[in-house]
Order: sequence, then structure tokens, then C-alpha cells
Amino acid sequence: MNREDFPLLQEEIIYFDNGATSLKPKCVIDKMNDYYTNYPANAHRGDYDLSYKVDKEYEETRQLVKDFIHAEYLEEIVFTSGTTESLNMIVDGFFANYLEAGDEVLLTTSEHASNVLPWFRLAKKIGIKISYIPLDSNYYVTIDNVKKAITPNTKVISLAGITNVIGDIRPIKEISKLAHEQNIFVVLDGAQMVPHLKVDVKDLDVDFLAFSAHKMCGPTGVGVLYGKKELLEHLEPITLGGGMNESFDNPDEVYLKSLPSRLEAGTRNIAGVIGFGETIRYLNKIGLENIHKRELNLRKYLIDKLIPIKHIDLINLESDSGIVTFNVSGIFSQDVAYYLNKYNICVRAGNHCAKILKSSVGVNNTVRISLYFYNTYEEIDNLIELLSDYDKIVKEMI
Repeated sequence: MNREDFPLLQEEIIYFDNGATSLKPKCVIDKMNDYYTNYPANAHRGDYDLSYKVDKEYEETRQLVKDFIHAEYLEEIVFTSGTTESLNMIVDGFFANYLEAGDEVLLTTSEHASNVLPWFRLAKKIGIKISYIPLDSNYYVTIDNVKKAITPNTKVISLAGITNVIGDIRPIKEISKLAHEQNIFVVLDGAQMVPHLKVDVKDLDVDFLAFSAHKMCGPTGVGVLYGKKELLEHLEPITLGGGMNESFDNPDEVYLKSLPSRLEAGTRNIAGVIGFGETIRYLNKIGLENIHKRELNLRKYLIDKLIPIKHIDLINLESDSGIVTFNVSGIFSQDVAYYLNKYNICVRAGNHCAKILKSSVGVNNTVRISLYFYNTYEEIDNLIELLSDYDKIVKEMI
């Protein structure tokens, strides 16, 4: 599906590491090259035609992002370097000024480091309590378990929409409704969700959302922080500098610009933002419904092929995303990845930045296949052929 759009796929390579980063279509590469070649001026700085063109392209991307996630206001879209920076800004710029010692933040053990470590730091700094919503037997989050985990001290629920190891899709809309009935904020890590599913922030009613361009066919170094406008007004910038202030004469007279400019200090990744706009146009043409359907069909095909292989230990047999996690019995996960690499197959191995998940699944490291719409059934057949021969894997490990 659309494989001709991706230069790398014209080579003899099979790319199954889309959860880490996706491939980039030629139209996105060309759009960024066009900026660097033909109008490489700064954004929101100059009073000349080249700069005006940059401003226009940059702000068009903001409009595209707004429409893509169905936000209400342009001011709710803040460009960052990625999900990690967005989540740090949410925690350090908003919740550090809102939460108090003893307040509780609910996570799960399957969260990515970017949605764990900022909260850990805040816990150490001001004494908030970190608690975990229990996972069910499939390592999923259920609304019943969320209800059981909430206490009178719960102030924030911060979750990935889709986790990067288990690949489960969380009931975010139901969680938001439950949380808001008890004045609890909801933070959504959308890194694995926004590239694969339609996300409507007004329908989900999340308070904050973070996601990255590079996991959805876009450039690296670009991300989005969405927040409800009334909350972003109270998010204190954690980076100060050019482009985000109106004036400053002394420490007592510093005046910042309005949203979103005051949260975008310094020179942004302009080429990346402009390329991200082209990314959204590209995905809109394909349709997220078609992307998700394609991934589910590929996943079912892969799972059906893996189940009969006796030496394959599947971690997430059931999942509604394109993530499949497994181990080969008796073989270290990264040795499996090295073996597959000999045949130009790219997979992820390790703990996938979800280092506390081992307390729930009982294993430290796994092999991860993360599918995207440009993967094929033939690629899966090649993978299965290599994984089926246990003696071959062992032999090539020696």
C-alpha cells in the first residue's frame, strides 16, 4: 500500500520498526528540501517576502494539525521537538505549579519512559504520589480497574492511548468522563495513537495531548503539545528566549506573547514543521481508517503465522493495533534482532523504553514487530520463514 512513495522501500529491506519511527514519503522529503533550497528564512522574524512565505507555511501546518486532531482553537496547538518535550512541558510547566505534596498521579506499568520519568522527578521534587492502574490478564487497561485505582487524592491520570509494547488501545473517552466527574485531569500520550487512529480531542475530552511527527511519516525533531486553551493559559514556559516575549526591561517587567507563541521560544525546527504539514496532507489522502484497517489485517496474518511455531512465545496475542511482541524460546531478544538483520529485516529488541512493564509481564526484553500501512504480506512471509527454523537461528548465533 503506497510503497512507491517511500524511497527506502525501493531497496532490499524489510522495515518492521515503525513504533520507533516511521519511514518518510518522498513528498515530505521534497517539501523540506524546497524550504532549505528556496526560502530558508526564519519564521515570525522578518519583514520580507521569503519570511512571509515561511510564516504562511508554518502557520498552515498549525491549522492542519488543529483540523487533524479536531481541536477547537489554533492557540491550542504548540510545536515542540516531540512527544518527550511535550510531556515534560505539561508536567513541569503546568502540574508542577498545580499539584501539592500527597496528590496522586495514576500511571500504568506499561507506560513509556517519557510518560513516567517527568512524573518521577516531580514526585521527588514536591512529594506527589505515583500509583499504578492494574493491568488485566491481557495487560490491558479496563475502565473497572481505573475506577478501582482512583482515590480521593487522585488529581491526574496520565496514559498512552496505545502502548508501545502491548499495543492495547485504551478507553480514553470513558476514562476522561470518569476522571472529570471527580475533577481529575487526563493527560494523553498519543505517540503511538495519533499516527494510526482518528483522534478527536474534543470527543475524547482529554486535557492535554502529546505526539510526534516522526512516528507518522513526518520529520524527526517535531512534535505537538495540545492543551485545552484555558489550561494552556496557565502553563508556564519552561524555556525562555526569542520570539516568545513582547518586551523586557528588568526582572519585574517581563511581558510574554499570547498563545501559542509564548510556548515556542527560539527558532523552531522550521523545515520539520513545514514538512509535517505535508505529512498530514499525505495521511489525509490515504485516510486513517484505511491505515488502521490495513494494520489490523496485517497483524492478523502475522499472528496466525506465528501461533503454530512452538518456539515463539507471544506476549500480546490479542491487540487492536499493529504491534506484535514476542520472544524466541531460549534466545536473547537482541540476538534474534541481529539474526534478522542479516537478512535485511529491521525489528526492535529490548525493553522499548517501558522499563517497569517487566513487573507485569515477567520478562525484561522482547522482540517487537510494529506494522504500518506500507508493510506487506510478502514481508511477513519472509519473516516467518526465518523465525520458523529454530536450528538456523541458534546456528547463526554461534
